[in-house]
Amino acid sequence: RVPPWACGQANAVLGRKHGLGGAPVRSRGARATTPRRVVVQCTATSYDLFPKRDARLVLEDGSIWRGIGFGAKKVAAVGEVVFNTSLTGYQEILTDPSYFGQSVVMTCPQIGNTGINEDDMESKDVYLGGFIVRQLTRRTSNYRSQKSLDDYLAEKGIPGIAEIDTRAITRRLRDTGSLNGVLCTDESVSDEELVEKAKSYSIVGEDLISQVTTKEVYEWKERTDDEWEFAPGATEESQLHVVAYDFGVKHNILRRLASYGAKVTVVPSTTPASEVMALNPDGVFLSNGPGDPSAVPYAVENVKELLGQRPMFGICMGHQVLGQALGASTFKLKFGHHGGNHPIRRSASGTIEISSQNHNFAIDPATLPSDVQVSHVNLNDNTCAGLLCPAKMAMGIQYHPEASPGPHDADPSFANFFKMMKEYKESQ
Repeated sequence: RVPPWACGQANAVLGRKHGLGGAPVRSRGARATTPRRVVVQCTATSYDLFPKRDARLVLEDGSIWRGIGFGAKKVAAVGEVVFNTSLTGYQEILTDPSYFGQSVVMTCPQIGNTGINEDDMESKDVYLGGFIVRQLTRRTSNYRSQKSLDDYLAEKGIPGIAEIDTRAITRRLRDTGSLNGVLCTDESVSDEELVEKAKSYSIVGEDLISQVTTKEVYEWKERTDDEWEFAPGATEESQLHVVAYDFGVKHNILRRLASYGAKVTVVPSTTPASEVMALNPDGVFLSNGPGDPSAVPYAVENVKELLGQRPMFGICMGHQVLGQALGASTFKLKFGHHGGNHPIRRSASGTIEISSQNHNFAIDPATLPSDVQVSHVNLNDNTCAGLLCPAKMAMGIQYHPEASPGPHDADPSFANFFKMMKEYKESQ
């Protein structure tokens, strides 16, 4: 047993930090030797300083990446493997329904520092398949932390893998495109079985929205807490009613709608347009969500019917569904956009905003009808990041203005939506 302050020194002497690794120990003047099994106990928790590499990430190209498992044990999670460049916000990433059907590689090398708390959840569950990190922090250090990342994923049945070369994996995904893979913490399953499982998986053409949407209509009332409110002018009462289609909506999007003073009614993804109009909304919101927009024609048809009847705002998947309803086509990106540092140019003003993004599909701007404008452009690859159709009172952006995690540059998009609704209401 050693005191907490000594843990870092003990780990440094033994070759690795935070209880992970297995590098040989070299004493002065001696040859490198394989260390014996050593356990250091800090306060009430024991950590094996040289744990077994008992987890694998197996990609469809046949590559096998071995590491140390955490979270759920004896499971194999299959999904599309994508990388996320955010430095913070791993808890929001874990609970974002848009990651359903995917496993996420974090490019930030150290994950888990701030633990897990109940306030930062973006939904009621963890939706991604597996979590891939370079170094898992075993001891959290944050006043809001209620449990460790390891314990949280174990509770939710989600496997994780650490001490794996996330830089090499990210470069492979960047160069070859997104790859399907299996994150496995069950040593009884052979590598060959896992490769075949990875090769047989695909999110293209799969309706993933139906697996994450709400089953019942409900009213959302929670606003952004005063402690975190970054747009004070947003707290005015608007007396506007927004009906939000739940394609996998994040809680912080609903908070922003409520913070701008709206009454927010959330409906399932399959709700007919007639039922939405029966709720007498002042505007219709189309949320984010996972997967391929071409796999949800029912959503596109409902949006087509609603276009022009009320102001409409779509984010991420909602933006893509809106684009298809307006007549455009969508395509799959090479490795998607996932991170909190993507530069966007507003076409009207030429100003730049830094955005938080999470999507694998995009709208083909060449297929947009003449009355639809490309309002925003992603400066990383010049893809369509926003659209505007004044004639049908519709707007959409391909990123997250609620910024969870991420910057606040795009929050005015909500203000623009509310301005559109107010103008429509005053004109009636």
